[in-house]
Amino acid sequence: MPGVKIEFIWRDLPVAKPSEAKAKALELVTRDKVHYLAGFVFAPNTTGAAQVAEKAKIPTVIFNASASAVVSKSKYFVRTSNTLPQVTMPTAKNALEKGYNNAITLVSDYGPGIDAETHFVKTFKNGGGEVLQSIRMPLTTTDFSAYLQSVALKKPDALFVFLPYGPPTYSFIKAYRENGLDKAGIAFIATSETRESDLQALGNAAIGLETCYLYSAAHDSIENGDFIKKLKELYPDAVANAATVSAYNGTHSLYEMIRATGGKADPDAAIAAVAGKSWESPRGPIIIDLKTRNVIQNVYIRKVERGSDGSLINKEIRTFERQPDYSALD
Repeated sequence: MPGVKIEFIWRDLPVAKPSEAKAKALELVTRDKVHYLAGFVFAPNTTGAAQVAEKAKIPTVIFNASASAVVSKSKYFVRTSNTLPQVTMPTAKNALEKGYNNAITLVSDYGPGIDAETHFVKTFKNGGGEVLQSIRMPLTTTDFSAYLQSVALKKPDALFVFLPYGPPTYSFIKAYRENGLDKAGIAFIATSETRESDLQALGNAAIGLETCYLYSAAHDSIENGDFIKKLKELYPDAVANAATVSAYNGTHSLYEMIRATGGKADPDAAIAAVAGKSWESPRGPIIIDLKTRNVIQNVYIRKVERGSDGSLINKEIRTFERQPDYSALD
């Protein structure tokens, strides 16, 4: 930013612990005197910091946390990732159009998982589908065999899954194959479970899986090509994925806020600088909704295939355009 010195101060919280998130945010605001907060992986941590942002009037850009209610916790919150209804409702619509008449939902038992379950079930039922069972698993679950064996006995057309990022997803997909659900004709449907940072490690177990999400590294656009090229130049081992792109767009939002305020503390002007604005992202066109401050964006049905270089990719096979935060429309 010409004429403005920018300093990033890092704090890490790798688990969902709202009280600690609040304490870290308070420290950044009171001791480090930050003008902005940004990041936040877990929805509970974001909610934990909301009181700090609201009371101190600190514009806060959420790079990841996707539970629907998060942004409503402070008028100084802006989100550049997604909401769960944005990706789960198109998932349900696509499942119905593929002829899946019944399904079981299997989600991690925390805010985003429940959010995903709620909106998938609502959309699937409204479209004439039957939900045979909704199963919630403890967030710490690593062995999914018993759950998948239970699903296999009920023989649904499809299994809708929502898991947090990381090792649980890897274990689950392996278990889905090893327990023979694919051979039994039980379709795997999900959102972020084949994200690029896990994809190569998943190997052949991921081939053919379909997910509905906001980004694919295989997205065919000039902006995405430039983004991936620069990312590799800066960080050769980096893997472009939805989290990377959401953080990139979040940082763009910070840039626009700082440009509008000249680097001075003006929280209302900062929020006004991005609310209602649109731009072309590596993931496609996005808009920051004027009223909700949530992102409006395309979401894509993606199928795991081998790319031309032999690596696994999430090939976009269908686009749901301009998806809003559906929970705000209820």
